[in-house]
Amino acid sequence: MSDVLFRLGTRGSPLAMAQAHETRARLCAAHGLDPGRIAIVEIKVMGDQILDRALALAGGKGLFTRELDQALIDGAIDFAVHSAKDVPTFLPPQIEIAGYLPREDARDVFIGAGGTRFAEVAQGATIGSASLRRQAMIRRARPDLKIGLLRGNVQTRLRKLEEGRVAGTLLALAGLKRLGLEDRATEIFDVDAFLPPVGQAAIAIAARAGDARTRDFLAPVLDAATGVALACERAFLAVLDGSCRTPIAGHARLVEGRLRFTALLLREDGSEEWSVAREGAAEDAARMGEEAGRDIRTRAPQDALAHGAQPHGV
Repeated sequence: MSDVLFRLGTRGSPLAMAQAHETRARLCAAHGLDPGRIAIVEIKVMGDQILDRALALAGGKGLFTRELDQALIDGAIDFAVHSAKDVPTFLPPQIEIAGYLPREDARDVFIGAGGTRFAEVAQGATIGSASLRRQAMIRRARPDLKIGLLRGNVQTRLRKLEEGRVAGTLLALAGLKRLGLEDRATEIFDVDAFLPPVGQAAIAIAARAGDARTRDFLAPVLDAATGVALACERAFLAVLDGSCRTPIAGHARLVEGRLRFTALLLREDGSEEWSVAREGAAEDAARMGEEAGRDIRTRAPQDALAHGAQPHGV
């Protein structure tokens, strides 16, 4: 380990590993380093071990980051690579998000048994999903369908689909692309019609607060446009105290130098929704997100927000 310059922490799932290797490859290219100089350290996290119930019932999104946070705090790793959508709204004070890699395609896809499209799924069939957001959107579009809990990594979910346990499932296109499985998508949803969760398709890199050496090392691969979009999205989520217990969606993007943000809060049964849209300058990203969050909070009834009283990491 004497030749190792930095230690990169990651979960052990195939997608997490793919993201870790992408991050290392970008850093090695930027600094002209041999891959061996950045050690990939696999850390087991609770979220990957709980497969029999929804994450909302087991502690929320912090289940995917807590052990990596502790490894950072303890000095066992120098930075951690996460799917941005899994990063809690509120981080421990010793940790900060250094930035993000360039964002992949943020759209959701439908994968239907036998190539069936979403609108063609038989009435009363079961669609597998572990996401409250996706479940609410499925119920909004097709109240006739049943929802079945489908946990596990991407390959596990695809296997369960092939085994006939469900008639279809929804996944992030970005994850499929990073695994070389994008050809499995039956249908790609328009991002505005099927709004993704905050952070989808972005790879976040967390480091210890005040660690200038690591921040300087990461800087060449961090993407400013993705950082602007995520600043807006995460500010929106923070106002709503959004958690895994609340169906919330939000997506920001820079278009010709202007930041456009669309967000949505839904009831779990998909019967009601409260949407908001904002456009402004990139430097106003966080303010736009906060204003959008306050807008929805003032319009949505308290019972629609009640399940969002805990931050992600609780």
